[in-house]
Amino acid sequence: MKILVTGGAGFIGSHIADAYVSEGHDVVVVDNLSTGKKENVNDSVHFYEVDICDKEALKKVFVEEQIEVVNHQAAHASVPESVKDPIHDLDVNIKGSVNLAELCKDYGVKKFIFASTGGALYGDAEITPTPETYPAKPISPYGVAKLSFEHYLHYYYTVFGLNYTVLRYANVYGERQDPHGEAGVVAIFSKKIAGDEQPIIFGDGEQTRDYVYVGDVVEASVSAFNKDALNGAVNIGTGVETSVNELFRHIVSVSGKEVSEKHADGREKEQRRSVLDYSQAHELLAWGPEFVLGEKAGEEALKKTYEFFALQ
Repeated sequence: MKILVTGGAGFIGSHIADAYVSEGHDVVVVDNLSTGKKENVNDSVHFYEVDICDKEALKKVFVEEQIEVVNHQAAHASVPESVKDPIHDLDVNIKGSVNLAELCKDYGVKKFIFASTGGALYGDAEITPTPETYPAKPISPYGVAKLSFEHYLHYYYTVFGLNYTVLRYANVYGERQDPHGEAGVVAIFSKKIAGDEQPIIFGDGEQTRDYVYVGDVVEASVSAFNKDALNGAVNIGTGVETSVNELFRHIVSVSGKEVSEKHADGREKEQRRSVLDYSQAHELLAWGPEFVLGEKAGEEALKKTYEFFALQ
């Protein structure tokens, strides 16, 4: 089947494109290479250097390639940058996404898979692990945009019959992640430790996140493709809460080095806790995480990630 992966030169999107190629599908990638890298693009895909905000350029891809399924990973993915420049975040994460939905409507796309967010939607939830039924009241433009496009997808499904599945990611880590941004603390710590630099833990380090390995996220996209569309959202996480301090110690352990903890002032209004309930994904997609931090497979995934950055 002909699948379009947006952001397919990026961290998560390139792994998803690889998996679809391995499954025997004809894969098309669009990416503006603002954060993605051409070297991440599988040699077997049809690659277009296109920005999702450019509807006319996107239209040419749909016409030429006769797209059947869209997996939408492209995004302006920084929460702090979305706060600094909400207009740019809106342009990419809402307008660019709606461009895709419009073209899906116009050219008869069968299914739309969307990478949304878990933690940025639920905030410091009173229920942990947090289920999809918890009220989504995001406090960042990034989270607002992701939730907004989820509602757009419901509209396109209800009015035009565009089937969709939304995957609300926890904090994804793994090979090819950008170690130079705020979103990838695993990548940042790994790169610094591998380079004998001192990582900095902001605040007391007891803030927690749900760290999900990119290989598990890829399997969620494969399941979303192979299963009937949910026309709704499911969480993709591990259900395990890990503090930044614990994460640091895990990475130090797999590195085989001795690295001291160094703390700095905390970030203003940083979310304190985030962990997702993935039971709906298990029930509806037959999906569950294989690599959980604190377990053997999770430590192996973390070591593989560390070794990737050690070679960069």
